[in-house]
Amino acid sequence: MSDPQNLSRSTPGPELVMERSPGARDASLCRILGVQYFTGTAQQAVDRMSSGGLLVVPAAPALIELQTNAAYREALLAADLVIPDSAFMVMIWNRIGKPKIHRLSGLEYLRVLLEREDARAYGNCFWVMAGEQSAELNLKWLRDQGIRVRRESVYNAPMYPKGSLSDPALLALIEAQRPQHIVVTLGGGNQERLGLYLRRTLSYKPAIHCIGAAIAFLSGDQVYIPVWADRFWLGWLFRTLSQPRRYAPRYWQARKLLGILLKYRSELPPFTG
Repeated sequence: MSDPQNLSRSTPGPELVMERSPGARDASLCRILGVQYFTGTAQQAVDRMSSGGLLVVPAAPALIELQTNAAYREALLAADLVIPDSAFMVMIWNRIGKPKIHRLSGLEYLRVLLEREDARAYGNCFWVMAGEQSAELNLKWLRDQGIRVRRESVYNAPMYPKGSLSDPALLALIEAQRPQHIVVTLGGGNQERLGLYLRRTLSYKPAIHCIGAAIAFLSGDQVYIPVWADRFWLGWLFRTLSQPRRYAPRYWQARKLLGILLKYRSELPPFTG
């Protein structure tokens, strides 16, 4: 029988083979735009990831790129667990599709993950940060939560080019330490590609959590989002009010997701890039 991972590597073009065939038939998954979303709780998601794999948390503005960004499309289809963080997507889906799902935010997922002893253990968690300033604020917040992180377990990611992604320097650091958890805190579109690269290239199977800006909402690197605001799907509003010029155009662009969902619903949209 062919190895599905090798098959996905060798298949030309943007229509890529999913690498998670056992999970694709799982009753706790809901297919939206061709992507299998996990419909359980944050605790259940964290428990599933304890055996390793790639978790991604796509936001509405990034989901539009399913049709135009082959590398991002591949990462979402090949991920081991995808959680429905986008309040906009969940709201639309629950109007037009079945079964109805509950939103599970990356922020909620991160809070539960950091309650685990193995994620808090010194040297057992590797952090990929968006830059020096972000790393400084995030590490301070982690220390305030009683979580000590080794300096060699922090990597400030460079600006990655579009398309296929590789980072031998990061790969070497992780292979030398072999942590159980890798937390990627980059922006959408980059972190998913990096996570898939690591999952396919590392010689062992850690849990790779692509949680984006979730920790930044707690550390002060971005606007603080309280638990109640996240629970009532208002994180986008807090971000927009904090930096309207940056986020208002991004969320306005996300309106296109409505048309894509109405047209394709559970089916994978055709690639037009």
